[in-house]
Amino acid sequence: MIEKMKFISIIGPKAEIDRVASEYLCRYEIQLENTLSELKDLKNITPCAESNPYRDVKVRADELAARLADGTQRSQTYDRLDAGQAVSLIEELWKELDVCKKAKSSLEEERKKVIDLLTNIKPFQNLHYDVASILHFKHIKFRFGKIPVESYSKLQEYLMDDICSIFDECGRDENYIWGVYFVPAAEEEKVDAVYASLHFERTFIDDDYEGTVEEAYDKLTARKRELDGNLRELEDTFQDKLESQKYKVLSAAQTITESSEYFDVRRLAAFTKAKDTVFFILCGWMTQEDAKKFEKEIEGDADIFCMIEDGKGESLENRFRKPPTKLKNPKIFKPFEMFIRMYGLPNYQEFDPTIFVAITYSIIFGAMFGDVGQGLCLFVGGMLLYKFKKLNLAAIVGSCGIFSTIFGFCFGSVFGFEDVIEPLWLRPTEAMTTLPFIGNLNTVFVVAVALGMGLVLLMMVFHIINSLRAKELGEALFDTNGVAGLVFYGAVAAVVVLFMTGHSLPAGIVLVVMFAVPLLVIACKEPLTNKLNKKKELIEGGKGMFVVQAFFEMFEVLLSYFSNTLSFVRIGAFAVSHAAMMQVVLMLAGAENGGTPNIIVIIVGNLVVCGMEGLIAGIQGLRLQYYEFFSRFYKGDGREFTPYAKTAKSN
Repeated sequence: MIEKMKFISIIGPKAEIDRVASEYLCRYEIQLENTLSELKDLKNITPCAESNPYRDVKVRADELAARLADGTQRSQTYDRLDAGQAVSLIEELWKELDVCKKAKSSLEEERKKVIDLLTNIKPFQNLHYDVASILHFKHIKFRFGKIPVESYSKLQEYLMDDICSIFDECGRDENYIWGVYFVPAAEEEKVDAVYASLHFERTFIDDDYEGTVEEAYDKLTARKRELDGNLRELEDTFQDKLESQKYKVLSAAQTITESSEYFDVRRLAAFTKAKDTVFFILCGWMTQEDAKKFEKEIEGDADIFCMIEDGKGESLENRFRKPPTKLKNPKIFKPFEMFIRMYGLPNYQEFDPTIFVAITYSIIFGAMFGDVGQGLCLFVGGMLLYKFKKLNLAAIVGSCGIFSTIFGFCFGSVFGFEDVIEPLWLRPTEAMTTLPFIGNLNTVFVVAVALGMGLVLLMMVFHIINSLRAKELGEALFDTNGVAGLVFYGAVAAVVVLFMTGHSLPAGIVLVVMFAVPLLVIACKEPLTNKLNKKKELIEGGKGMFVVQAFFEMFEVLLSYFSNTLSFVRIGAFAVSHAAMMQVVLMLAGAENGGTPNIIVIIVGNLVVCGMEGLIAGIQGLRLQYYEFFSRFYKGDGREFTPYAKTAKSN
């Protein structure tokens, strides 16, 4: 069902708005609306022009709180800080953190440079020569780098004696040899070309090394350790100070977060001035039950006044924005709200179809998937998954499993075996019904169509109720799913039942009235609705166009009635196919004619059928809900009720 809503306006001095937010809005479920938009007829009201002073400091407070190991917890030994104290504490700590960050940035930049130097020079540690001297050679050119092992072999074997170059090997692995080659400046280009053809890859050494490679490497390693220590010391010093004020910091962060949320309430408020005092106005929606409690509590607050719209006179939805929708269903049906939300929440004037969906979906699924053993498996598995994972879909599967079990007893099927128990009703693949002019037809098909016709009639009743609630009298009376459609389809259903059961039919004049008059009314829906609404122009586009359009619309209406009715045959078809598929499994397992079944084949076959056909039955059941039921009476254009406390928490 949908909770009854009340529109509430809260008025008080501007200085009290934060207190109202903290004392009332966070405890009561109220969906705040933009006051200027809702009370647009009021004059001399203005929006809040102030920016949130806590926005920047909140970001800083959140970062400081996140640096604490259990930043989500708060000490109970410290009193709550007021907003001023909280801001001062956070700003002071942030300045120290900023100084720490700048010092760390400088050290990290130097550390990165040291690491790069170490990386470049590490492969050349066996070069026992002063690096700085090599880097300042004038007449001899040098190249640090690596060369593939196979290329180095070619260099030694064929080229070393033919080029003016010395290669000093410094290290190697299975793929490369690191080293440096020297060449006279006059031969530089020629030698470089030779080494390049051998895939020599250069390493560029900076002029920042002292002593031999080994000495430079040791000095750089020592400097890196020193920088690492300095960085740890900087971080630890600040972190120790932060930890020493841990609970104050967490308390300050919580205070600032709440103060920021309370201040943001001003964005939805309007302000007006009376004499020398500025007053705020907040408005929104509350459930009828909460509104009564809130009104009673606020009577003792001398500074705050509230006004609750009781819906008398002009309706709430006409004076204000459409009320939000808050669903309230028994716990057993709440998981099925998932299907409602997937399609769209009902608007405030519609009725909530959750209970109807829960019952019909479970019954339809059970009829298509009737098996005692598999139904119990679905029930147990779904309930266990719902208990531990709280998945709504798991609860739906469990509910469907109950009805699968019930229909399993009706069909006499246990894990596909039909000789274990006697059916309480019939066996889907065997039961037949003889109908006039049709002959023998599977009984479950006949029952499925009859069930579908009954549900279609019920959907029409729902449509009439929703239309009357929305004050759309034309829709309620003249629509294909209104009173006219209900009379026509009901007459067709009654005639079919009487004929198939061998009873005498009503007189011809009665049939003409029951069939022709409703269709004529449906065809003339537009002019009749315009007449009812007292519009001057009854027919748009001329009478000729109206007649042509009405003719084709009637053809479509009759075709849709027929196709929608036949759509329910799928319920019986899946009941028969399920039984047939399990017979195939038993045949493969050798369980026919009393043979000893192969247990593994039985288990695997049941798993396959349970998974595949269970999924198909679930989808087909949902299709019937959305296309055959909802399309007749349900709009699903409501907006969800979102209370301020929930919105503030999510932010």
